Amino acid sequence: MGPQSDRTQGSVVVSQAKRRHRISGDHENNAASPDEPVAGLAARKAAARLLAAVVDARTPLDGLTDHENGHPQYKALDLRDRALVRAILVTALRFRMTISGLLARRLEKPLPPNATALSHILHVAAAQILFLDIPDSAAVDLAVTHAKSDPRTVRFSGLVNGVLRTLARSKQAELAAALAATDEAPKWFSDRLKAAYGVDKARQILAAHRHEAPVDFTIKSDPALWAERLGGIVLPTGTVRVEKLSASVTELPGFEDGAWWVQDAAASLPARLFGDIKGLRVADLCAAPGGKTAQLILGGANVTAVDTSKNRLARLSQNLERLGLSAEIVQADLLKYEPEQLFDAVLLDAPCSSTGTVRRHPDVPWTKTAADIEKLADLQRRLLARAVTLVKPGGRIVFSNCSLDPLEGEALYRAFLAGTADIVDDPLRPGEIAGIDPFLTPQGTLRTTPADLELGPPERSGLDGFFAARFRRAG
Repeated sequence: MGPQSDRTQGSVVVSQAKRRHRISGDHENNAASPDEPVAGLAARKAAARLLAAVVDARTPLDGLTDHENGHPQYKALDLRDRALVRAILVTALRFRMTISGLLARRLEKPLPPNATALSHILHVAAAQILFLDIPDSAAVDLAVTHAKSDPRTVRFSGLVNGVLRTLARSKQAELAAALAATDEAPKWFSDRLKAAYGVDKARQILAAHRHEAPVDFTIKSDPALWAERLGGIVLPTGTVRVEKLSASVTELPGFEDGAWWVQDAAASLPARLFGDIKGLRVADLCAAPGGKTAQLILGGANVTAVDTSKNRLARLSQNLERLGLSAEIVQADLLKYEPEQLFDAVLLDAPCSSTGTVRRHPDVPWTKTAADIEKLADLQRRLLARAVTLVKPGGRIVFSNCSLDPLEGEALYRAFLAGTADIVDDPLRPGEIAGIDPFLTPQGTLRTTPADLELGPPERSGLDGFFAARFRRAG
């Protein structure tokens, strides 16, 4: 697909973004007495504060917006305002480069480097004006009030008013062209994508990142039945995909009965690469939150789920309990883990940069760096070297992660295969596993990207970026 496809047409992106983030009931009239709080201001202040934490301090958004352990300013809001803050932040990050460009056109000179507080106020307001169904006047007035309330930005309140009102007046004329001309990512990230995939495929991936991902379900049995009940479709891989949920996940049919779990279609592939595992002892390393563990159990394996995090293992246990499944659960540092006996097969879905999940986590390009990728690739090499020692001679090892970067995938696979004496390649073959042939590489590895699996509208299409490779221990 070329750069002029529907994935990059500005008008399509704008209309779909507005439908997704329709926020009702916001207060347009923000007049208040000096002793009364301004309606909506606390939410905008929280959004700007959390945007600063993501962009300036490289703090992951999910942790900041966790309802139990998140940022205090976020937790102080009611659930409705939390939802609004989350929508603003996701939008501001998803379209950060376009917003930056449109704001820059309205400034006589660039903001000084120390004016980050002002920049975040402008971005929070611009995200609402350009992409959310919130009255422009409310977004502008609240931004001006916010600027006046902060000693760092009070002298810029007039600039905030002028820039944002001009932006609101001109958005219909300028937004589509700005979207079409912009790579929606920091330069380090877009450069690495272009080097890895070529300019056209990289642009398709970046365009896909502008769209919220659909919701995928791994079904315990009868995907066609659950596709009908959930209002979705069955993908060639067997996953059920729903473009837009009619209710929260916990309220959907089948949740309480443990009939399914949420898992991106790409994330469901690595566990299938073992083939027949009935009766085998299989270790799922770095196992939490347990989607792949559940797949291995359903495949008939006796599964040991290993993870270093007590909290993440508690979540894994809860998930398995809901699904009516059981596994041996071990809290351990994989690099020090010593099982009583070797396993027949091992799955290592390694910690990574998560650059394949930007549709779901648009903060990732802003919280990671090229140096982070190098460090994570080194960790993955060490974990993989350790995982190999846990499997019997002749046993299979599947290595995977949700990164788009070849340093964590293809390059690591080649180097590990060439530099590890007791490992042999076990390439995937066309026709071996249903539905995965479009994602096989000539080397017999698996590679998916958000630009793959074209199913019409971009909200229905795509996959998380994943890499997977299969080895055998020699013997």
